[in-house]
Amino acid sequence: MKLAEIREMGADQVKEKLVELKKELFNLRFQNDVGQLENTATLSNVKKDIARLYTISKEMNLNII
Repeated sequence: MKLAEIREMGADQVKEKLVELKKELFNLRFQNDVGQLENTATLSNVKKDIARLYTISKEMNLNII
């Protein structure tokens, strides 16, 4: 996910995407613990996307946290 894409989103879309990515991260962690995750790089990519969303939301003063 690119920064420009996130900045184009509205406040509601950012919140929805954040919830979606947190659920995905939970599922990926579970798959990793069980040994079913083939590409472990997706974990770090999802974490970085969540951090980007938090950063942009902070810039937009959405107070998601």
